[in-house]
Amino acid sequence: MTPILLLGAGRMGGALAEGWRDAGAFSSADLIIRDPNVDPAAFDGAMVNPALEALGAAKTVLLAVKPQIWREAVKDVVPHLAADAVVVSIAAGVRAADISEAFGGRRVARVMPTTAVAIGRGTASIFAEDDAARAAAHALFAPVATVVDLPSEELMHAATAVSGSAPAYLYAFVEALEAAGAAQGLDATDSAKLARATIIGAAALMEKGGEEPAELRKQVTSPGGTTAAALSVLMGEGGFRDLLPKALDAAVARSKELGG
Repeated sequence: MTPILLLGAGRMGGALAEGWRDAGAFSSADLIIRDPNVDPAAFDGAMVNPALEALGAAKTVLLAVKPQIWREAVKDVVPHLAADAVVVSIAAGVRAADISEAFGGRRVARVMPTTAVAIGRGTASIFAEDDAARAAAHALFAPVATVVDLPSEELMHAATAVSGSAPAYLYAFVEALEAAGAAQGLDATDSAKLARATIIGAAALMEKGGEEPAELRKQVTSPGGTTAAALSVLMGEGGFRDLLPKALDAAVARSKELGG
């Protein structure tokens, strides 16, 4: 598995490095970083932007650049990689066949992770036709994420919409809830505290109890009460059941566009 070459060490690359370190999975000494904008101090102990010839030591390549620039980012790297290096890509929408072709036919796994890998609470949707590539992806992400294997690459678009992009949906909901609370007369700081702590607590309860979200919703919804009144809006016409399918359709469409 190591050394691991990180092609791109931005938000997700940094989150993975942090999560690996805290989980005791991989240390900075296991990493080779290639990113023109990286702060070497953030990866103390890693080999940062070495000569291209040094990249041949990498056993695993994590492609973590923006999908719009991935071809440009890898063209100088590929000739220097070991023939048996395995490529694990987190570039949204970019097809495994295209990645394999660009990397000279090397084995490829695709992963759609979330940045909560930084605290060992991420999710990772994995697709790979090659068993060794799938195993490499599991080795990278299982220490820091809940892993799901997808039977079809086409499902990566849906996984991106349901999981990869979903943290932003939650943050947007909390942002709107805070503003709505303030509009009802709460102090803005108090509204923020209440909204954030409530959502965090509700998520923790769902995880700990293992009950279905629908059952938890029923438990806190008294017939004819305040929660029921709010849910009649959120789950009524134009609410979540209408909005989320549209949101996921938009995310899937964009994922396909990014893949070319």
